[in-house]
Amino acid sequence: MKILHLDSNHDLLIRQLNDLGFTNHEDFTSSKALVEASIHEYDGIVIRSRFTIDKQFLDAAKNLKFIGRVGAGLENIDCDYAEQKGVYLISAPEGNRNAVGEHTLGMLLSLFNKLNKADAQVRSGKWLREDNRGIELDGRTVGLIGYGNMGKAFAKKLRGFDVEVLCYDIKNNVGDANAKQVSLTEFQDKVEVLSMHTPQTPLTLNMINETFINQFKKPFWFLNTARGKSVVTTHLVSAIKSGKILGAGLDVLEYEKASFESLFSSQMPEAFQYLINSEKVLLTPHVAGWTVESKEKLAQTIVDKIKAKFC
Repeated sequence: MKILHLDSNHDLLIRQLNDLGFTNHEDFTSSKALVEASIHEYDGIVIRSRFTIDKQFLDAAKNLKFIGRVGAGLENIDCDYAEQKGVYLISAPEGNRNAVGEHTLGMLLSLFNKLNKADAQVRSGKWLREDNRGIELDGRTVGLIGYGNMGKAFAKKLRGFDVEVLCYDIKNNVGDANAKQVSLTEFQDKVEVLSMHTPQTPLTLNMINETFINQFKKPFWFLNTARGKSVVTTHLVSAIKSGKILGAGLDVLEYEKASFESLFSSQMPEAFQYLINSEKVLLTPHVAGWTVESKEKLAQTIVDKIKAKFC
């Protein structure tokens, strides 16, 4: 079987696939059109988020047996059409779930203790202790929307704190010893910290909007290490300004390009200008799952799943 690798990954991926007898080719630079012209030669594709695998591309990939996405989600692939054509889809949420859990916790503690603000002040010669008095996580109710690999990893990190952890998910019976699954009504009545751990689907696009935010009984802190397009940024900014959202840790943004490799190329939206200037907001460039360890674990997960299916 011939596999085309469209993005760079940990070198163990190609090395181990070679050892398993697969033929591996790399093409990290050709246009989508050029790749599409030769994709019929390949049995498998390994991709991160370089471009969208749509119907036209899948029709050209006449011999395709699998697509491996070195990441958690599959939103850059037309999954329904791929499955209709008998293409096996592989993702690797197991590979970076621990990294996402740690990053989410780090953002929350940084927000609560004003670490980014205090660091900037001290570097500029300011020593303002009272201005940087923090708050504690113990005694609060943390709510997770989405309780799959990422949500479970974050809940596990919270076990060392005296907190109540609730989860809301469209699937039944996903709760465990680390998080109690509740109805959306109970979730919105109790939550003081809201953390997103959902994939990008039609159900989650623009989910965090003005109506949804205002259904929460208490003002809350907001964390998003999932997908940027789940949030209507203008509504988030309005909620921060009004005090409904007390602060936000955002690893992902509505304005990211589909490849996740850069932001928009046009003029900066007003809502984003507010985010980058607000001391209540902590921003990172879609790196919650982007650790040295997760790079290796993601690649290993893809190899293991290809091996289990095709060897």
